[in-house]
Amino acid sequence: MKRILMSVALVLVSQLAAAQTQTPAGRQNLAALRTVAEQFLKTETAGLPGEVSVKVGAIDPRTALAACPVPEAFLQPGARAWGKTTVGIRCGAPSNWTLFVQAQVNVKAEYVAAALPLAQGQPIEQGQLVLVKGDIAAMPNGIVTDMAQAIGRTPTVSLAAGTPLRLDGLRSRPVVQQGQAVRLVSNGSGFSVSGEGKAIGNAGEGQVVQVRTAGGSVVSGTAKAGGMVEVAF
Repeated sequence: MKRILMSVALVLVSQLAAAQTQTPAGRQNLAALRTVAEQFLKTETAGLPGEVSVKVGAIDPRTALAACPVPEAFLQPGARAWGKTTVGIRCGAPSNWTLFVQAQVNVKAEYVAAALPLAQGQPIEQGQLVLVKGDIAAMPNGIVTDMAQAIGRTPTVSLAAGTPLRLDGLRSRPVVQQGQAVRLVSNGSGFSVSGEGKAIGNAGEGQVVQVRTAGGSVVSGTAKAGGMVEVAF
């Protein structure tokens, strides 16, 4: 008899636990919202290099929301979809509500670091760089992940060996230098004009530079390789 009573008690306990985990009619399933957040973050980070892992935090089980047929995930302005982040989930119909969920997104990938000290203003060579594997989601924006992004550029400050390289800390190699004689070119619909001038400053490929023409006037244009400056009129 004791065994029978114990078996019945176990069945009742298990049924009670199952009932507690079920979502009441008309209420939003919270586990489904975590899945929405996870899939959203995976989509947002699909273009990142390396191996991405997403872990969505728990939602307070006491949270009671009206059922939503199509909950929509979003990020707040300025928020990143990697590292420690927050995903918003909202419903517009039939009920209007918004929920915020904490998440952690790690991105294990190779990034570029200085293999030896790099001097400010000196062009970077491939032998001065090394690839290191780590969680780039925990690093600032603009981490260099391809050596080609750094070779030929110059650091804006001196860097110690092992320092990760950032795009905003590198300058493009000047294709136009101050005092250099340059060729001014302007192309339009049915016409092409060229002239000569002297660069007033340094500029990398695609950067704006000012040029003093032979007549003494100053114009601005886009620096191109080969000492050429494109001017738009």
